[in-house]
Amino acid sequence: MDPVVIVGAGPVGVTAAILLAQRGVPCVVLERFPQMYPLPRAVHVDDEVVRILEAAGVAEEFLKVSRPGLGLRLLDAKHRVMATFARDPGGSRHGYPQANMFDQPDLERLLRDRLLSLPAVDFVGGATVFQVTSSSVRYRRDGEEHEVRASAVLGCDGANSTVRGLIGATLVDLRFAERWLVVDGVCESDLDAWGGVHQVCNRRRAATFMQLGPRRYRWEFRLLPGEVATELPLEPLLAPWLGDTPVTIVRRAEYTFRANVASTWRAGRVFLLGDAAHQTPPFIGQGLGAGLRDAYNLAWKLADDLHTPDGNPTLLDTYERERKPHVRAQIRLAIVAGWAMTGGQVRGSIWRLPGMKTLALRSTSPPLRGLGAGRRAGTVAPVRGLDEALGDGWSVLYLGGEPAGFGEATLVKVTEELDPSGALRTWMRNQTFLLRPDRVVHASFPR
Repeated sequence: MDPVVIVGAGPVGVTAAILLAQRGVPCVVLERFPQMYPLPRAVHVDDEVVRILEAAGVAEEFLKVSRPGLGLRLLDAKHRVMATFARDPGGSRHGYPQANMFDQPDLERLLRDRLLSLPAVDFVGGATVFQVTSSSVRYRRDGEEHEVRASAVLGCDGANSTVRGLIGATLVDLRFAERWLVVDGVCESDLDAWGGVHQVCNRRRAATFMQLGPRRYRWEFRLLPGEVATELPLEPLLAPWLGDTPVTIVRRAEYTFRANVASTWRAGRVFLLGDAAHQTPPFIGQGLGAGLRDAYNLAWKLADDLHTPDGNPTLLDTYERERKPHVRAQIRLAIVAGWAMTGGQVRGSIWRLPGMKTLALRSTSPPLRGLGAGRRAGTVAPVRGLDEALGDGWSVLYLGGEPAGFGEATLVKVTEELDPSGALRTWMRNQTFLLRPDRVVHASFPR
């Protein structure tokens, strides 16, 4: 079997390689830079995404370098609290905190260590890709040109994706673009701040503040027309949070928050994942999570295709069909949330309306479309701790007598021994569930 060639060794590309290698698919990972990017970028993933990290074998270590987020607090222009949407820092129905704050280099180290421990993966740093087809990738390294055969190619090379351009895909602008100053800092002492995200609802200077880890913090400030991020004095911007506490600035950068989706995510056996396929504003913290969902969705399908003698192209067709509407829904929610949270005190006040607290705290992951019957079709089943029983393929969860007609799917009777808390049985509500290898509910049936 020719390897799957993955272009880009950020969290999405490395996770895709891990998930494929664990399913017996050899991979070659090509990364432009010799070393990992050392500065912070993504800072949040939800509980469903931690389940993906669990599937990749790094969840327990991730919990040691992350901290539960306590929710969202809306502040007016004078930093007075207008509303608080608190999250329980304990485990959700998936067994992990609903919000997890972290420093991206910490996560990347965990993923890279896991990747390098797998014998089915070759990692090539300093590789600049310049040609891609469904069966090969050509790249330059140390002044020489190389070619590697490929059974498929995954473009995980970020917002400025080379692979996206090489397959002729373009970005569809969803009409959102704002310039922000992003500042990461380490304080000499803890600021003793509330442990959630602080959003300043100020039409003139919208701002965001959050704690990432011990004495590690992030500030984000919307830039006004004509302002230059490098010329903006930081002291008055940070003073409301810092007071007299000294801070060491780790990173100061201007970002343009955008909403884009690639026109196509696939050309033959070349696929786009992560920021190569979509970019979302950060207001609901789903940028990295969307890319990791891409990897989880595609990895098992591609492995099935490669392990099937005649392939399974119909299954591969579902990747973009499932993921693109899901991403577009998340982007729309991020745009609306950003509009409400940064448009000033009047807009921020809409979060006080009845029912808005439920909206603010619910999972931001809508169900996948086009799956089988049942109310929970397309949602992720809360089956943490059952992976060994479920196996790597399709599975069936049931409560009563053993169901028939599910072919080679693994049948798992959910008993008190498997579900001592009763949470899964409560979630099942006397239904039988057919789960895909990525633990997404394909269909449910009355018991």
